[in-house]
Amino acid sequence: MELVVARIGRAHGIKGEVTVEVRTDEPELRLAPGAVLRTEPASAGPLTIETGRVHSGRLLLRFEGVKDRTGAEALRNTLLIAEVDPAELPEEPDEYYDHQLMDLDVVLEDGTEIGRITEISHLPSQDLFIVERPDGSEVMIPFVEEIVAEIDLEEQRCVITPPPGLIDDGAATDEVDVERSVSSRDAEAEAAGDEAAGDDA
Repeated sequence: MELVVARIGRAHGIKGEVTVEVRTDEPELRLAPGAVLRTEPASAGPLTIETGRVHSGRLLLRFEGVKDRTGAEALRNTLLIAEVDPAELPEEPDEYYDHQLMDLDVVLEDGTEIGRITEISHLPSQDLFIVERPDGSEVMIPFVEEIVAEIDLEEQRCVITPPPGLIDDGAATDEVDVERSVSSRDAEAEAAGDEAAGDDA
């Protein structure tokens, strides 16, 4: 099975390094020096990782044969693809590969359908499930223990316990109502102040 493990970003410095947007939970394994990766577009690769390091929270890679900034810039937006055994599982029991989570049905504890996982975004702070709703809209679900209650690969479903406002628009509506109430009170207070000022005059 082939999986996208990273997307190449901007060139860094003048010696051929590039920033990468990591799309795997195991960059130390998939993006280690010596790894040979297929690319999309195919004409850019295959690429062999020569060195890797973290700089200001970003992973920087240098590939064999890419020695300057011009060569690094030419790789921008290239996808890096690794060959992964479909039966391979992460070492930790509560960890999952992206391909295991893709297309899982997302439901509430009472069985209410929320949608289907169509993408996993790996951010520095946490991972996000991009979930497509039945109406075609999308919602982002943080992959954290407080929200994701269960991952059932056999049943192909993800059970979530979202906080108010994450799935529905109730919180946003409440905020608007509060703002309107505050505005109304301010207007009334201002009018009362004007009347008082008129009485003093």
